[in-house]
Amino acid sequence: MLFTSYGFILFLAIVLAAGHICPGKHRWKLLLVASLVFYGMSGLKYLAYISVTIVTTWVCGRMIDNLHRRQESFLLENKERLTKEEKASYKASNQKSRAGWAAVCLLVNFGILAVIKYAGFAVLSVNTLIRLTGGAAELTFFRFALPLGISFYTFQTMGYIIDVYRGKHPAEKNLFRLALFSSFFPQVIQGPISRYSDLSESLFSERRVSVKELSYGLQRVLLGFFKKMVIADRLLIAVKTITGNPGEYQGAFVFAASLLYAVTLYADFTGGIDITIGIAESLGIKIKENFNRPFYAVSTADYWRRWHITMGTWFRDYLFYPISVSKPMLKLSKRARKSLGGGFGKRVPVYLSTIIVWFATGIWHGASWNFAVWGLLNGFILIVSEELSPLYKWFHKTFRIGSAPVYRAFQIVRTFLLMSLVRTLDIYDGVSTTFKMILSAFIRPDLRAFISGGLTRLGLAASDYAVAFSGVALLIVIGRLQQKADVRDLLATRPAPVRYCVWLAAVLSVVVFGVYGVGYDAGQFIYNRF
Repeated sequence: MLFTSYGFILFLAIVLAAGHICPGKHRWKLLLVASLVFYGMSGLKYLAYISVTIVTTWVCGRMIDNLHRRQESFLLENKERLTKEEKASYKASNQKSRAGWAAVCLLVNFGILAVIKYAGFAVLSVNTLIRLTGGAAELTFFRFALPLGISFYTFQTMGYIIDVYRGKHPAEKNLFRLALFSSFFPQVIQGPISRYSDLSESLFSERRVSVKELSYGLQRVLLGFFKKMVIADRLLIAVKTITGNPGEYQGAFVFAASLLYAVTLYADFTGGIDITIGIAESLGIKIKENFNRPFYAVSTADYWRRWHITMGTWFRDYLFYPISVSKPMLKLSKRARKSLGGGFGKRVPVYLSTIIVWFATGIWHGASWNFAVWGLLNGFILIVSEELSPLYKWFHKTFRIGSAPVYRAFQIVRTFLLMSLVRTLDIYDGVSTTFKMILSAFIRPDLRAFISGGLTRLGLAASDYAVAFSGVALLIVIGRLQQKADVRDLLATRPAPVRYCVWLAAVLSVVVFGVYGVGYDAGQFIYNRF
């Protein structure tokens, strides 16, 4: 059930009405039922997968928490009797037990994710290798249907279990409350990936939701609908036309596809996140922001600090840091400093950790070599940028143009173009095809064919581009205003007739200019497939 479908709008209306009538102490139970109904509508069989994740996470979390409390109690009761060595031995034994329960939970749930999402990819890759080496026998595999949002809810719950293991917060005692945290319907499809410590307070709050929260939340939902249906779904038509016919559309069309897709993906993904955060806000629940104006980034590192923030911080906190300070990496660092010198040798483990994390980030997005290469390219760009940082510093110190508006604009455009070009791996079928298309853009741009009405041969009329880019211009204006104050606060200060006219215009713009598919439902969100 898509956020932008009529069925979901009806479902949301019922949940909002019930949520504002329901007594505060029972609201979380209503939301749990709503979340399970929403998830079950994608297929009742998929409830089994998320149920296994919920139950194993709850059991392992409780066991880890009990071990934490047992250690605290034991050490407090025996602090005078135990020697320093005995205390250290007990702590080590307790920590080993906690690590064992955490490992069980991680192995079970990441194992489910790996089998369902990546087994087919792994077998196909092995079969390709067999054929390349002249072999004839090939492995077979069973194709699993991908449960809704499995990457998101797996990462969210495994982040929870790691935090419990690290002692950042106690385990949730109530199985059903943990079930709501794991399956909360607005975010189960495409995030954000929330931390329990951030979400739990408002998710289980008993306070009454204010009219302001309901109004502000619905306004944000409306903005999400606008981004998705007016901009993203419209421009995606042209992107699919270009990438679906690589033999016909090459050269400058490849550049056009990369730039159009960058805007499409941003409008689609942020539109979905706006809907998620808006629904939560209308229910009195706070979800962290997932974007911070990424197209204003001045470098690749800056871009990834602004794009899909919760995913980036998840990989940083739960994968990059543990790998980079692990014993093998510390040993590698020691050997690298001896053989390569203190400077570069010290960075080798960091760079290796970066490559591992970005490979994982790539295949998290999809089980294909396109996404794997996409992740590795991002890691490589970040490493090269880091190695060139002394040169950048010398350049800025020598020419002193770092703060000049023109130079900042250059950095923004450069980063946008680079990230858009790397993103072409998202939209072409196969790594070799992608690089062939990128190569054609540089050596055979064929600007004449592109300029002479090329864009109007992609399934969109000139009026469609006018609507889409007028929408983009509006988003830029809203973004600039948002830097000073919440646009909804600014609108709230206006007279009631002005507010109603703005809301009506926003609704009509979605209804009139929105792109609809079969049955007048909008298209699938791009990140739903991840």
